[in-house]
Amino acid sequence: MKSKEIRDLIDFISQSGLNEVNIETEEIKLSVKRDPEVTAAPVAQVQAQPVAAPAPAPATEDAPAAAADKPADSAEGNYVTIKSPMIGTFYRSPNPESDPYASVGGTIEKGKPVCIIEAMKLFNEIEADVSGTLVKILVDDASPVEYDQPLFLVDPS
Repeated sequence: MKSKEIRDLIDFISQSGLNEVNIETEEIKLSVKRDPEVTAAPVAQVQAQPVAAPAPAPATEDAPAAAADKPADSAEGNYVTIKSPMIGTFYRSPNPESDPYASVGGTIEKGKPVCIIEAMKLFNEIEADVSGTLVKILVDDASPVEYDQPLFLVDPS
């Protein structure tokens, strides 16, 4: 393969939406990978010659999230945060006609469900890690949540 053919192949793969392609012939071994969250060009490896991938993007995504958590904890006193254990869609009640599992000002018990997170058509009940009074619901009903995203603030006293 000539370099133009390789560039054309990389362009085709980037437009197709594929994340990884491996091609191996008698003449060449080609591996093309791309990170869907990074908007940089795909990384290509030809004949096992590594090409450095841009890694700063994930670090910059994590840093603001960590910085945002700390002021909330100090401003909210000694509240405990219940966080999402998975990526999915947050629901406060088991179905649209039911009352929510927990309401602001209500008490929650450790081990009892506080919400549902739907991921890939599976509805997962999320149980409270702590008993106490629910102070604040940090996520709107039927909205997407990320892994480790704060969902509730609980006063354990």
